[in-house]
Amino acid sequence: MVAPKKISIVLAFAALYLIWGSTYLGILFAIQSIPPFLMAGSRFFLAGLIMFGIARTQGSLRSTWAEWRESLIVGACLLLGGNGGVTLSEKYIASGLASVIVATVPIYIALLGWLSGMTRRPKPIVWLGLAGGFFGVAILLGPALKLSDVGNRHAAIGMSILLVSSFIWSAGSLYSRSAKHAASPFVAAAQQMFCGGLLLMLVGIVIGEPRRFDTSNVSLLSLGAFAYLVIIGAIVGYTAYFWLLRHCDPAKVATYAYVNPIVAVLLGALFANEALSLRTLLAATLIIGSVALIITMQQLGAKAVPPITAAIEVECAR
Repeated sequence: MVAPKKISIVLAFAALYLIWGSTYLGILFAIQSIPPFLMAGSRFFLAGLIMFGIARTQGSLRSTWAEWRESLIVGACLLLGGNGGVTLSEKYIASGLASVIVATVPIYIALLGWLSGMTRRPKPIVWLGLAGGFFGVAILLGPALKLSDVGNRHAAIGMSILLVSSFIWSAGSLYSRSAKHAASPFVAAAQQMFCGGLLLMLVGIVIGEPRRFDTSNVSLLSLGAFAYLVIIGAIVGYTAYFWLLRHCDPAKVATYAYVNPIVAVLLGALFANEALSLRTLLAATLIIGSVALIITMQQLGAKAVPPITAAIEVECAR
């Protein structure tokens, strides 16, 4: 393999950090005039079709029914349960706050990996990271548990949705490690996006989103955000991620997990006037710091424990 130019690596990392960090703001703008599940479903359905086209340029699209079945299961967990929860939650909470809670995914994965027997018992320093991460979540949830006003109720609903969806997301990413995927990573990504997109649209249809959706009311901002999520967020971001995994140390690539929330919080404050309270900043510091600690320790012990970046399919949900 020919060594890539330094500028190519820098640009790929910039794409990974900025694009995936910006998708939370993109979701917030897109669902302002497009129903959440229909938006997310059509986003990944179209992205899947485009990814199939990209995969076709790399070789055959041939795949087995077993691989399609696994893609359906993984797509249900990561896109329907994971991204669907993120999209729905942003009807209730700020995009920056959503990104901070989603940052708990590596914490869930570390804990579930041990409980399921897929990884070894966490070392004491990793337990410290787990405790710090969940303490950060507790700081965020504290005020929301006071349901005396509408704002607190909305925050409680949004954060509860995200905690459940992050758990499903994490369980699905662990399952994907042993699932049978297509040989081409682009075909595997396309299959998961296609299946997950269909499931999201089906849920939207079942809960009656089409009846409440008037295409004439779709704003240019929502339409532009939707196009950004499909082309830039899903296609460009995912391609940059796979390219980096082939050319760089996975430990370096894994830094997206604690850079993306920082980017999302800053963008939300700058472009959506989202307030940055001291409580949110403290919780974000605890959660992101804990994630950084856990990922670093897992990478140091990568010979004995599969690194967090083995859960590659989780990024379909960005």
